[in-house]
Amino acid sequence: MKNKYLLRIPIYLFTLLFVVLPLAYMVIISFLTKAKTWGFDFTFTLDNYKKVFEPFYLNIFLESIKLAIASTILVTIIGYPFGYFMGRLSTKWKRRMMILLMIPFWTSGLIRLNGWIIIFRSNGVLDKFLMFLGITKSPLKLLYTYPAVLVGMVYFLLPFMILSVYSSVEKMDWSLIEASRDLGASKLEAFLTITLRLTMPGLLSGVVLTFVPSMGLFYISDILGGNKIVLIGSVIVEQLTKLRNIPFAAALSVILMLLTTLFLKLYKKISGTGELEGLF
Repeated sequence: MKNKYLLRIPIYLFTLLFVVLPLAYMVIISFLTKAKTWGFDFTFTLDNYKKVFEPFYLNIFLESIKLAIASTILVTIIGYPFGYFMGRLSTKWKRRMMILLMIPFWTSGLIRLNGWIIIFRSNGVLDKFLMFLGITKSPLKLLYTYPAVLVGMVYFLLPFMILSVYSSVEKMDWSLIEASRDLGASKLEAFLTITLRLTMPGLLSGVVLTFVPSMGLFYISDILGGNKIVLIGSVIVEQLTKLRNIPFAAALSVILMLLTTLFLKLYKKISGTGELEGLF
C-alpha cells in the first residue's frame, strides 16, 4: 500500500510544478498592471478583465468560436464516417490506415501549411487543376481567405475525430446490431438506436478535441489567412510579443481557459465520463 502512494508522488510533483503553478502564475499576472517598458508592476487591477469585455475583443472571441464551430461540423461530417468504416476493416487494413493517419504527424505543421499555400495561391496547383478541367477561366483568390483557414483547421484536426470514433467502433458489440435487424429494425433504425449511441462517447470526444484547439491554433489563421482572419490566439501572441502587455495577455488566456473548462464540463455531463475516447 505504501509503495502505491510512493509511486504517485512523482506524478503529484509533476502536476504541481508543470500544471498547477504555471496556471496560478498566469492567473496572478492577469490581475497586475503593465509596466512602462517590459513586464508588469505588482499593482492589483481589474482593468485587464474589463478590457477583455470591450466590443473589439468580444467580437474576436465570437469569431474564434464561429470558426471553431464550423471546423468541428466539417470534421464531424468527414471524420465520423471515416472512423466508423475504419473500425470495420480487417486487422491488416486497420494497421495500414493507422499508419496513413500517423504519417502527417511526422512532419512539421509549418511545412504542411506551406504545402497548402502552394495549393491555394494564385496560379497554384488548385487553380491550374480547375482551369484544366474548364471549371474556372481565371485564377481564384483562395489564399488568405476564410475558406483557406477553414480547410487548414479541418486538415489539422481531422485525425483526432477519426481516431476517437474508431476507438468507440472497436469496442462495439456487433451482435446488438444483428439482434436489432432480426427484430425487424431497418439499417437506419439500427444505426440511430444502437450504433450512434454506442459510438457517441467517441463522437463527443472528437468534438472536444476539435473545438477546443481550433480556438487557439493562431498560426493556421496567420499563415493561411494573413491578417484578415484574427483568432483570440493571435491577439494573445500580439500582446506578448509586440505590445508587451503580459497582464492583458494573461487575462485573455484565463478567459480562453475558462471557456475550455466549461466545454469540457459540458462534455463530461453529456457523455457521463471524464475520459476522452481514443486518448486514454
